Parts: sequence; structure tokens; C-alpha cells
Amino acid sequence: MNKVYLLLAVLLTACGNPRDTKKEVHGEFTRDQLFDKIKGGWAGQVIGVTYGGPTEFRFNGTMINDYVPIDWYDGYISKTMRESPGLYDDLYMDLTFVDVFERHGLDAPVDVHADAYANAGYRLWHANQAGRYNILNGIRPPASGHWLNNPHADDIDFQIEADFAGLMSPGLPNTAAQIGDAIGHIMNYGDGWYGGVYISAMYALAFVSDDIQTVVKEALKTIPEQSDFYRCMGDVIHWHQQYPNDWKQTWFEIQRKWSDDVGCPDGVFVPFNIDAKVNAAYVILGLLYGNGDFSRTLEISTRAGQDSDCNPSSAAGILGTLIGYNSIPDYWRQGLTEAEEIDFQFTTLSLNKTYDLSFKHALEVIQRNGGKLEDNRITIQVQKPKSVRFEKSFEGHYPVAKIPVNRSTDNEFSESFDGIGFVIRGEVRPRNGSNWNYFGDFTFRTTITVDDNPADTVMLPASFTTRRHELFWKYAMPEGKHTLKVIVLNPHPEFELRFSDILVYDTQSKSH
Repeated sequence: MNKVYLLLAVLLTACGNPRDTKKEVHGEFTRDQLFDKIKGGWAGQVIGVTYGGPTEFRFNGTMINDYVPIDWYDGYISKTMRESPGLYDDLYMDLTFVDVFERHGLDAPVDVHADAYANAGYRLWHANQAGRYNILNGIRPPASGHWLNNPHADDIDFQIEADFAGLMSPGLPNTAAQIGDAIGHIMNYGDGWYGGVYISAMYALAFVSDDIQTVVKEALKTIPEQSDFYRCMGDVIHWHQQYPNDWKQTWFEIQRKWSDDVGCPDGVFVPFNIDAKVNAAYVILGLLYGNGDFSRTLEISTRAGQDSDCNPSSAAGILGTLIGYNSIPDYWRQGLTEAEEIDFQFTTLSLNKTYDLSFKHALEVIQRNGGKLEDNRITIQVQKPKSVRFEKSFEGHYPVAKIPVNRSTDNEFSESFDGIGFVIRGEVRPRNGSNWNYFGDFTFRTTITVDDNPADTVMLPASFTTRRHELFWKYAMPEGKHTLKVIVLNPHPEFELRFSDILVYDTQSKSH
């Protein structure tokens, strides 16, 4: 964004220091006030993801320097929604669950949610795609999100999709966590689930607090203190207190302590990091140092890098809920009215429809939790945040090697390694190139044998929407040397099974 316009945006959003205001909990609203906050939450997400879209995962392990321009102009939102609809994956994933609640009621079984997203036409990645494959192949939630079945269990996926749970639970962080429990375990576990719990708790508390600092700290009470996720967020809060005027120093502290990824096979041994912890750290980095200023919050959460569209989307959605739609600066809402009529890809829901549905669901949840609706007066029985249960993914697993393979096979592949786990990365693709746009129905049937154990049959679809994100994996194996063998049962002249590398885990890191 041009620095002149950024300065103008900052001036437009100047609103004093929330630390100097009285930190009250507000449990009473008019209908218009509550609706305005729900609109602010959804609109903030769209603004944030649109703003950060062009930089998504282009700055990995480095911040986006101040001199790098990020565009914003009238009509940019609607243009992006029409020309790059796939950018809004965190929105249309949210809306899948919102739609299920609308069609099947607030007590819709988790299997209905799971089937709705697993059979949707949109593309998915990481924990979402791993969960989808599991569901389509008979591994139901919560097993579909468990780290033994999902190498991306700690990834950001539920964290960027949990907004709906907070926005339908005003002032009710524990209810938001309960709503997100079953749904979050469709695709995540442990820290990956905690990301969604924390984000939804911040949304819930943003309805009833006038101070974003309080929201960030109180919402953390929903996370078990012994978890890495809690410790990471606690560190960011501490560093903000230690370096109150230097968000970049805190960014460096985050990198130094929390930038190593253990689970996601795409993020081990490389700068890329889609782990829930470090990206949630960037969300609250923006919220804490933005301190209620919409422009500064967006700038910091975006310029922290990595998932730099989803992180400002979460930050702007939470802050948009706190201040309300009508208090989002005109600079950031320019062109939004036109975009509010556009249905998100693979849905029949626009922002305007989403505002109404989310408001409807919020009223139902408020009443279910002791609140009252009296004419134009809404009273919420505000909850004190309570910790959810403790979970940990990849306990005792440390990545120690990445063995390059880079070859295809039509029949058999074997490899030996020392460790307690492995992940084989690769893909099924047409022989004439990438499968990026392939949506056919061919599937390789394979078996994999590890040591002398019985062979497991694994189906490997060529279709991008139904693919297995990683080809093969196994964790929690006995220590020592292991040999694995893959056999292709149905070779095909038009498709190939391509192996890229093998990630190896052991009981302790080999770094010194």
C-alpha cells in the first residue's frame, strides 16, 4: 500500500489508546448493535484475506519489509472475489459449516459437517485435504484429524475456519469451543485444534469487551497451559510487554523460539511454515501491537509473513467484531457494498446472506445458554473462559532426515531407514505433466509393507480434489532400522506414481 494512503488510513482509524479506557464486559445489546458486530466480524475477514492475498506464502521465514507495496483501492474486493475466488478458502470452508447448521439445525451431527465438506467441489490442502481423504476412505472424525492418520494435524486449517463458532457464540467462549470441538477434530488435533479454539474464543470475547488486549489474554484461558500452543501465545504476550513499541523485535523472538515445524511434511527442513502456533502468534502480534487501530493491525499481521492472507483475516475479523462494522474505517470498506452481493465460490451464500444467517444462529445460541431476547433488548450470560482438554500431536517424534527420491515407478519401490516414523511425499499425475488441473476418476491401487507386517492397501486418486495429500506414512514405530516396500497393483499407461522424498522421524533430534 502506498505510504501516503497508509498514513491516511492510520489517521482515519486513530481512536486513542484502549488501554486507557475502562475495561468493561458488556452483556447487553440492541439487535442492531449485535448485528453490527457480527457484520464486522465477517467483513473484517474478507478485508484481511483480500489485502494479504498477493503475499500469501511468498515471504517465508522473513517479514514483509515496509518498502514492499501492498495494494488497496476502491473495487479491489469485488474484483478479487470474481477473479480469484479460490483465495477465500477460509471463508467458504466456514460457510460449509454455517450452511449445515442452517439446513440441519444447531444439533447437526459431526458426520453431516464432515460429509458436507468432504464432498464439496472446492480444492483443499494440508489438514483439510488429509481429513477429506480420510472421510472419503472410511476414516471418520475424530480419527480423521488425529495425528496418526493426518500428518497435518497441527496445521492452521481449523484455526482459519473457526470464525463461525465464535461469531455464533457472542460472549460465550466455552460454547464456541464446544461447537468447534467435533468440527475441529474433523481435520485437526492438538495444537491444530487449539488454534481454532483460541481464535473462536477471541471472537466470542470481542463481542463483550472494549479492549483488544484483554480479549487476547482472556481467550488464552481456553487453552491448556501445558500445551506448546499456550506457551507460544504466552511468549508473544510477554514479549509485547517487554518490547511495547517494537513489533519487529517480537517477530524476531517468535522466529528464534517457535519457527521449527515438526508435523507438516511440507514445512520440515524448509522456511515454509503453516503450523497453527506460529501463524496464531502473527495474528496476536497484529492485535497486540495494533491495539485497536484497524490499519496497523492489518499491516502487522500481514507483514509478519507466512500465511499472510489468513492471519490478517483472523486479526481483522476479531477486531471487526470488537469495533463493529460501522466503525471499520471507510478506507477499508471502500467497494465492500458491491462485494457483499457476490456468492462465495461453491456456495449459495454471499456476505449479506452470511450476516443474516450468522445473526440468526447467534440468537439461538444466546438463548440456549441462558440469554434473553426481549423486544429490542438482548441479554447474554457472559461466560468466563475455561480450558479445554490437553492433547499433543507427534509426541516424541523428531524429524531427522529427508531422503531425496525424485523418481516415478510403475511397479515396485523400496527404501530402508533408521527411525520411528516416515512420510513419503509425492503425487499421482498424468504422464504428460502436473495433475494440478486434473479432476478425473483414475485411482492407483497400491500396497505398502513395512518390515514383516501385513501389507496395507492404499488408494491413491489422481484427482486433485480427492487426492491423498501424502502418499504414505506411519508413526510410533519401534526404534531401529526399517524397510518399506510399495507395490502398484494397477499400472496405467497414462498415469504415473511419482515419489519426491521420504521424511524420517526418530526419538530425538540429531542436531547439535
